[in-house]
Amino acid sequence: MSQQFTHLDAAGHARMVDVTEKVPTVRSATARGHVMASPTVVAALRDGSVPKGDVLAVARIAGIQAAKKTPELLPLAHVIGVHGATVDLEIQDSGVEITATVRTADRTGVEMEAFTAVSVAALTVVDMLKGLDKSVAIERIELLAKTGGKSGDWHRA
Repeated sequence: MSQQFTHLDAAGHARMVDVTEKVPTVRSATARGHVMASPTVVAALRDGSVPKGDVLAVARIAGIQAAKKTPELLPLAHVIGVHGATVDLEIQDSGVEITATVRTADRTGVEMEAFTAVSVAALTVVDMLKGLDKSVAIERIELLAKTGGKSGDWHRA
């Protein structure tokens, strides 16, 4: 069985997959990640005493903005309509859990937009907390679910 790479042409050069003929469908993707933080930093998050301000609000906006800018960051990502994006952040004893869901009605999926939203939200959390503790760290960013498209629905076990 010969494997064909969709993002390479016959000469092995990178290319953007042509989705012109595909019919737009409703699609969604949800990703999550975690920013580990010390108990002292978690306490500052909970009592609102982080010197840079409202960490969760800034990270939420950064994540939504990032979802819309994904094709500017990833060279082979398609420019698609991001028709909905939510970024939820929850303070936990170990840090901040971030979950992003992105939706579209377009020709290709929004998995990378969800990953980008979580990644930039996590980077924003780190940026706003690093003055309190340099040990804050981003942990596993993963896809939780995707719906729609030719490959159908998928959910992490």
